[in-house]
Amino acid sequence: MQINDKSGVTEYKASQERYNTMTYNRTGKSGVLLPAISLGLWHNFGFVDSLQNGRDIIRCAFDLGITHFDLANNYGPPYGSAEENFGTILKQDFKNYRDELFMATKAGFDMWPGPYGNLGSRKYLISSLDQSLKRMGLDYVDIFYHHRPDPETPLEETMGALADIVRQGKALYVGISNYKPEETQQAANLLKDLNVPFILHQARYSMFDRWVENGLLETLEQNGVGCIAFSPLAQGMLTDKYLKGIPEGSRAAKNMSYLNTDTVNSNLVKIQKLNTIAQERGQKLSQMAVAWILRQPAVASVLLGASSANQLKENLKALDNLDFSEEELQLIDGIVG
Repeated sequence: MQINDKSGVTEYKASQERYNTMTYNRTGKSGVLLPAISLGLWHNFGFVDSLQNGRDIIRCAFDLGITHFDLANNYGPPYGSAEENFGTILKQDFKNYRDELFMATKAGFDMWPGPYGNLGSRKYLISSLDQSLKRMGLDYVDIFYHHRPDPETPLEETMGALADIVRQGKALYVGISNYKPEETQQAANLLKDLNVPFILHQARYSMFDRWVENGLLETLEQNGVGCIAFSPLAQGMLTDKYLKGIPEGSRAAKNMSYLNTDTVNSNLVKIQKLNTIAQERGQKLSQMAVAWILRQPAVASVLLGASSANQLKENLKALDNLDFSEEELQLIDGIVG
């Protein structure tokens, strides 16, 4: 919600009804409740994008009960720019709402040149979070993730750095991302010994990418850790965008590293069959894809990006129908394998 002050400048006032319709799920065995749908700022929030559009999306999200905003040090482009833009929006609109927000950032992928700007060393993780806090204008984040496993650095060093970050007051909780089940268990053991609140694993999960079902979800449940799913729409394949082929200007048409024409074409029949089931449920394909993930008890939240406030509103309608019949689940399994 926005109003104009006496100078004509648009001032943001959050909707008083923002908590009336959102579903909140407990994250593992922690005290944290996350909105069933969270907002990811991987795309559309860098310096190459419209700051006002990003502001509109974030305002819309909060007005609809989305309290969790997910960033990483290298989101942009360029690297760091999504955090910096988010910091600008926080300062403009959310100074009075900080304690209602659950803020996340990460480090683990390439960020700056040289041997200390990547992977999982203590040097990199602590330096990166210090930079992230400065860009966002925050004293702390609510959760800080190690973004991917580092095959060279001892896991004890990486988890020890996360523990010290919590003890320094720079993060309230810690998480990991892209860890396999065995690595996740090792991390959980170390963090338990260090008495650090490990509450979330962020993993890629969609109807087309079900690797988390091969042991990870079970590992998380056994350790009281929640899962937050990213790329739930398989980079746009599980939407109505590609139902009739590959539109000009789409991600697949640009043959980007994470989506190309061959991938879409090889899944086109599946996409069309899944869309038929979604229509019979009274949903768009994207809404059904989100609901399908949220049926898993271990999943606390689904992480969605958005290019506009309207797109976000449409995807939030997934929460209107979260129930699946056994027949529907069997049909979906028969299509996606």
